[in-house]
Amino acid sequence: MKKRIPPAAYIFIAMLLGILVGYLIFSHYDKAQAKELAGYISIASDIFLRLIKMVIAPLVFSTLVVGIAHMGDAKSVGRIFGKSLGWFFAASLVSLALGMVMANLLKPGMGVALPPPDAAGVGLATGKFTVKEFFNHLVPKSVAEAMAQNEILQIVVFSMFFGIALAALGERGKNLLAVVDDLSHAMLKITGYVMKFAPVAVFAAMAATVAVNGLEILVSFAVFMRDFYFSLVLLWLILIAAGFVFLRKRIFHLLALIKEAFLLAFATASSEAAYPKLLDALDRFGVKRKISSFVMPMGYSFNLDGSMIYCTFATLFIAQAYGMELSLTTQITMMAVLMLTSKGIAGVPRASLVVIAATLHQFNIPEAGLLVILGIDTFLDMGRSATNAVGNSIASAVVAKWEGGLLSEEEARAAEQAIENEAELKLHA
Repeated sequence: MKKRIPPAAYIFIAMLLGILVGYLIFSHYDKAQAKELAGYISIASDIFLRLIKMVIAPLVFSTLVVGIAHMGDAKSVGRIFGKSLGWFFAASLVSLALGMVMANLLKPGMGVALPPPDAAGVGLATGKFTVKEFFNHLVPKSVAEAMAQNEILQIVVFSMFFGIALAALGERGKNLLAVVDDLSHAMLKITGYVMKFAPVAVFAAMAATVAVNGLEILVSFAVFMRDFYFSLVLLWLILIAAGFVFLRKRIFHLLALIKEAFLLAFATASSEAAYPKLLDALDRFGVKRKISSFVMPMGYSFNLDGSMIYCTFATLFIAQAYGMELSLTTQITMMAVLMLTSKGIAGVPRASLVVIAATLHQFNIPEAGLLVILGIDTFLDMGRSATNAVGNSIASAVVAKWEGGLLSEEEARAAEQAIENEAELKLHA
C-alpha cells in the first residue's frame, strides 16, 4: 500500500512557503502595496476561519448532546463536569502563576522605557469585570443568539440541559436522539471537507502576516518573544508531566496524534481551527466520544492555558516597560482577577487582548502599553493557541482515564486502524 504524506506535513510546508512568499512581497513592494496584497492573500485564511466558525456551534451542540444522552443520567454528567472543572482551574492557576514567575525572573520589559502615554488609549473595550456579568453571560437568553455568536460556553449550558432531558425521556427521546446523532455525523462530514482547505489557509495566514510586518518584527521584539516562548515550553513540559502521571507512556502517542492540530492552531492563531482535528485525534487515542465531546467544548472556555500564561506575562511586561513596580500582593490579586475574567473568553485570535486591557485598566497600568505588543501579537497568539490545543487534549484524555472512558492500548490501536481504513475507502471512493 502506497504510504500517504501526513496532513501535518502539508501544513508545515504551507507555513514555510507562506513565510517565503510573505518575505518576497515585503522586500519587493512598498508598505502600502504590501498591505494591499496581504489583504487579498488573507481572504483565503479569513474564509477558512469563517468556515470553521460555521461548523463549531452545530458540531459542539450535536456531539455534546449525544455524548450526554449516552451517559444515561445527570449524576454521570455532574461527576465528569466536576472532574473537568477541577483540572481546568488547577491548570489555569499553574499557567497564571508560571507567567507571573517568569516575568519577574526574566524581566522582559526592563530597559524598554516607554514614554508616558497620551489619553488616546488603545481603542479596546475594557469594561470592568463583575461576578454578576460573568454569570449573566454564562446562561444564554436565547439559544439561537448563542449559536449565532458562537458563544461556546452558552452552547455547552444549553446542550447539557438538552442531553439530560433526552436521557430522562428514555424511549420517547430515542427518535430525537437519533436525529441529533445523524446531525453530528453530518457536521463531522462537513468538517472533513472544510479541513481539506487547511494548508491553503495556513499559507495565506503566514504570507499575509510576514508581507505586512516583515521578518524584522521578529528581531525587534526578540527578547520579549524569546522569553515568552521559553515560558511556553516550560508550560508544555509541565502539562506533559501532569499527563504522564495519569497516562504514563501513552502521553507521547497522544502528542504524536495531535501534531497536525497543534500546527494548525499555531499557523492560524486560532484554537477553534484545531477543534475538529483534536476530536479526531482523541478518537484515535481511544477517548470515548461521550467524554471528549463534553470536555473539549468546556475546555475552550475554561482551559485556555496558553492565554492564561500570556495574560500575566504580558501585563507584567507592560508594567515593567513603564517602570512600574508592582508588589507581590498586587500581582497575586491581579492573578486572581485574571483567573475569573478570563473564563469564558473564546479560543479565537486576540481574545486575550481584551482581558489584558481590562486588567491594565483595573490596576492603573497605562492601557496604551498594549500597543507595544500589538504588532507582534499575531506571532504570540500562535503559541498561545497551540498551547490551548495541547492543554485541552491532555485534559480530555486524563478525564477519560478517571472515568473509565479510555480504551486500552490494544483497543485504541484497533480503533485507530478502523479510522484509517475508513479514510482509505473514502480516498479511493
